[in-house]
Amino acid sequence: MTGLGVVFRPQLPPERLRALARLADDTGLDELWLWEDCFLEGGISTAAAALAWTERIKVGVGLLPVPLRNVAVTAMEAASLHRMFPGRALVGVGHGVQDWMGQVGARAESPVTLLREYLAALRALLRGERVSTEGRYVKLDDVALDWPPHAPVDVLAGVTGPRSLRLSGEAADGTILTAATPPDGVRRARQLIGEGQASAGRSEPHHVVVYLLTATGADASDRLRAELVAEGLADVPGLGVAGDAAEVADAVRRLADAGAGTVVLQPTADEPDPEGFVRFAAQQVRPLVS
Repeated sequence: MTGLGVVFRPQLPPERLRALARLADDTGLDELWLWEDCFLEGGISTAAAALAWTERIKVGVGLLPVPLRNVAVTAMEAASLHRMFPGRALVGVGHGVQDWMGQVGARAESPVTLLREYLAALRALLRGERVSTEGRYVKLDDVALDWPPHAPVDVLAGVTGPRSLRLSGEAADGTILTAATPPDGVRRARQLIGEGQASAGRSEPHHVVVYLLTATGADASDRLRAELVAEGLADVPGLGVAGDAAEVADAVRRLADAGAGTVVLQPTADEPDPEGFVRFAAQQVRPLVS
C-alpha cells in the first residue's frame, strides 16, 4: 500500500506545528514531513517536537542541507530521535539550495562529492561503527556514537539531477523527490536509482518519497497555477493536482504506479486552511488511496 503524508510547510510559524501534528496523528495519516528551508525553521528541532507531541505518526525531515551540518552532529541528532521514538523518525539529507548555501558561506565546489562522503559517513555512524576518514569535505578521526540507534535506520537522499539520483541508489537507503517530479519523472528517477544500486552491487528495496503539490477548494486551480508559475514550472505536464478527493487520489495513484512508495501532499504556500487540508488528506483522500 502506498503511504500517504502531508507537509507542514515552514511558511507557517513554528507555533502552529503542535496542533497540526496532533491532528495528523489523530486522523490517521501515515507521515508528517517537515522542511529545513533557509531561513525558516530547523529540521531536527521541529521533528523532535512533532514526535514528542504525537503517538504513532512517522515524522520525516526532507531534507537537511549537508553543507550546513557537520556529519557527526547530524548522526548524533538522528540517533537521538531514533532512540527516543523508535521506528518513527525519517531523515533525509541533500545538497541544499546552492544560493542559500552561498549566503551562509557553506557552498561546496562539488556538491555531489560532499553528499557522497556525507552519506557514507552518516550511514556508518548510525550503524554504530567507528569512523576515520579524510575526504575532500568530510573528515573524521576515530569518531563513534556512544548512543547509536538500537536497530538499523534508513538514510534518505533528497536529490534531483541524474548524477545525484545515481548516487542515491549507490549510497542512500531511499530517495526524496520534489513536487517538480511528474509520474514520468518518477519513472526516470527509478531507472537512475537502479543504475546506482547496480553499480554498487545493492539489491535491497529502495523507498521513494514524492511530494505532490495539491490544492483543493473553490479556488484550487488558481492557487495551484499561481504556485507553479512562481516556481517556473507552469509548462511541465502532469505536475500537481487541483480538485476534490477523487482527483487527488488519482494523482497519488499515478505517482505510485510510477514507483513512489510514499506520496506526500504538499499544500500551496498560501493554503488558507492548513487544518482543513490535513483533514481532507486523512479523511477523504487516504481511504481512496488505501
